[in-house]
Amino acid sequence: MADKIKVSLLGSTGMVGQKMVKMLAKHPYLELVKVSASPSKIGKKYKDAVKWIEQGDIPEEVQDLPIVSTNYEDHKDVDVVLSALPNELAESIELELVKNGKIVVSNASPFRMDPDVPLINPEINWEHLELLKFQKERKGWKGILVKNPNCTAAIMSMPIKPLIEIATKSKIIITTLQAVSGAGYNGISFMAIEGNIIPYIKGEEDKIAKELTKLNGKLENNQIIPANLDSTVTSIRVPTRVGHMGVINIVTNERINIEEIKKTLKNFKSLPQQKNLPTAPKQPIIVRDEEDRPQPIIDVNAESGMAVTVGRIRHENNVLRLVVLGDNLVRGAAGITILTVEVMKELGYI
Repeated sequence: MADKIKVSLLGSTGMVGQKMVKMLAKHPYLELVKVSASPSKIGKKYKDAVKWIEQGDIPEEVQDLPIVSTNYEDHKDVDVVLSALPNELAESIELELVKNGKIVVSNASPFRMDPDVPLINPEINWEHLELLKFQKERKGWKGILVKNPNCTAAIMSMPIKPLIEIATKSKIIITTLQAVSGAGYNGISFMAIEGNIIPYIKGEEDKIAKELTKLNGKLENNQIIPANLDSTVTSIRVPTRVGHMGVINIVTNERINIEEIKKTLKNFKSLPQQKNLPTAPKQPIIVRDEEDRPQPIIDVNAESGMAVTVGRIRHENNVLRLVVLGDNLVRGAAGITILTVEVMKELGYI
């Protein structure tokens, strides 16, 4: 198909990179034509450079692609560069590509809170892509840079958005229970996490709180006014493979009708659903009424990992409680990147 959008992928051999490789293999109009990884792997075929941990085989069309560098010269003939780079490498590499005219959609943290860089969770704030109309001029870049949020912020922001009127008038207390895959394949040793819980994840609590304000902000006069969300976050690492869970407690004096809250969450739809985009879940928020759901082992794959599941919705003693679960590798990383590219195409930014 001649009109496919050609994409390259930085960090293609990591956990999120592999998930993107798999998701792009069946994509109707995004074609993965270049894969990049660390310097020691350059020149090797993808199948020889990757320690494949995804279910199933490496997609056939990617197996023999040679690993290229992250330099602009190796990516100048693609339409979009997707980045699953580690945070510590991302800033300088992505900046070089953007300054040279590339469209970069990145999962890494540098520039997430930059006022001129849209931080996109497509259902929540696709309108923020309008910043791209001013970004080149303000930054002096030839290309454009779009960021995806922290994986947990991506998941927690989903039910907060339809409840934003209550949330912005309230104190929000969030406790997250995060899977080990959030730390990468070699992130936590088996001995450290097996049968254990670690009540600290470096930098995570601050990131989630800040990013929620930007994601839910309003675009006014070509800038994002952060939402007035007063949240306190505690992040905990738990011995689960995939799936970040959060207990969101919204302390509110509002009159709450639980059935109305459930209906609001169930009915939440946005541009990706209206446009029927390939990676968009038909129902972005799935509400469970069972008292012991959601559970990672049952619910993480809801809508191919792109939906979040909300359960245990209660209102007691002025506290509205939601238990939220999402796939940190799909909605929190690989899938959100691909859906963002789809929205950008739909709106004419690509």
